[in-house]
Amino acid sequence: MSAEMQVFLLPDLGEGLTEAELVNWLVAVGDEIRVDQPIAEVETAKSMVEVPSPYAGIVAELHGEAGQTLDVGKPLISVAPVGASLAAEPKPVEEEVFVAPEAAAAETYRTEEKAGSGNVLIGYGTSGGGEARRTRPRKVSAGSAVAVTPAPDFAELSLSRTRIPGKLSAVISPLVRKMARDHGVSLDAVPGSGESGLILRRDIEAAIGGAVRETAPVELPDVVQPATGIHDARTGLTVASRTPVRGIRKAVAANMTRSRSEIPEATVWVDVDATALLEMRAELKKRDPHGAPGLLAFIARFVTAGLKKFPELNTRFVTDEDTAGGETQEIIAFNGINLGFAAQTDRGLVVPSVRNAHLLNARELDAEIRRLTAVARDGKATPTELASGTFTLNNYGVFGVDGSAAIINYPEVAMLGVGRIIDKPWVVDGQLAVRKVTELTLAFDHRVCDGETAAGFLRYVADAIENPGTVLADL
Repeated sequence: MSAEMQVFLLPDLGEGLTEAELVNWLVAVGDEIRVDQPIAEVETAKSMVEVPSPYAGIVAELHGEAGQTLDVGKPLISVAPVGASLAAEPKPVEEEVFVAPEAAAAETYRTEEKAGSGNVLIGYGTSGGGEARRTRPRKVSAGSAVAVTPAPDFAELSLSRTRIPGKLSAVISPLVRKMARDHGVSLDAVPGSGESGLILRRDIEAAIGGAVRETAPVELPDVVQPATGIHDARTGLTVASRTPVRGIRKAVAANMTRSRSEIPEATVWVDVDATALLEMRAELKKRDPHGAPGLLAFIARFVTAGLKKFPELNTRFVTDEDTAGGETQEIIAFNGINLGFAAQTDRGLVVPSVRNAHLLNARELDAEIRRLTAVARDGKATPTELASGTFTLNNYGVFGVDGSAAIINYPEVAMLGVGRIIDKPWVVDGQLAVRKVTELTLAFDHRVCDGETAAGFLRYVADAIENPGTVLADL
């Protein structure tokens, strides 16, 4: 490392995101840190992540406070060499000039690969011992032909270091590197889909067998500002508080708005006698008190079976611009089902998904639903677990309601909701009886199918709930 202060800029942790909320500092001014040591927790519109430092040294300055929203490409932390006096002001960037930025960036990459950790952030590099060559502007006499290249700002520096001549595909975020390492994926064999061949998270996920759409998985509690004492012009009432819309809430708002504006959804619903299903589960619970699948697992099994019969509801509607400037539309079908389910957590409502749910029986589905619910509530669910669904099952009955006009989880094309199970009068074999009844509600994208298909799927799931033994015997 050079004898100068190193300023680490907030990297793009989410493939194109422009800001992140600083949740918590993991270091303090004066701490000695090592390369790749986590220095802060930040929340983007996709997930909560720990940011590792590409530099080793002494923490000289923290550029931000917990709860503050920081722009990508702006200073996050300043690191001084070990033994340096923190009282000394770092030399401003404006006094420096970079000679041949591309050559300097290439040299930086080579040095990082040899001496650093290899965890190259988007727009940055680990510095285990080297950095881009710098020189001071030389004093020249009048008329001299020597030209001095002006110093780039932080944004230009970030951009220049994402374009490494001859090694573009290796400039990736530490999150992408870790994902590749955890799944045994060779980065040399992965083609980058980003600008100039940059390897992105979706490239690694495609290599390990699944593409993940961009969605917001985790939410921190909103920071509510205290009463302002200002009167609202429209109502004449005093404003009690102002709650910023950011992070996950901002992403959810954008996703729901897009769903409402782009998807011509329709809704069908039906009341279902769930008495037989409850009786079957009660009998299983007597035999195995701790191993009987939950009701949601059985319904999930019926849903996957129904989607095999009505695959139109397990698709995605895509609109792209063609070469002639017009639009092409496609319905993309999948060989498999990733079943998402809504889970309430302290951070808000999230939708983890059971990957390849069509291959699992009720017991296996129950185990995976319980596991995903636990990691989601702990805030430890991965982007893959939170953002790869092809169909969503929403059990809003746990909140004591019967039905809901749900908004489809874009870019999926359908969502099945299950209401509370309550005692209701029901006609059985011509006789009035009290039965356990629930309401199923299906919201679907009318572009991918007509009402007949949606009703057929809903009726299949309803019949399976009413006659679980017969259906499960055929699965």
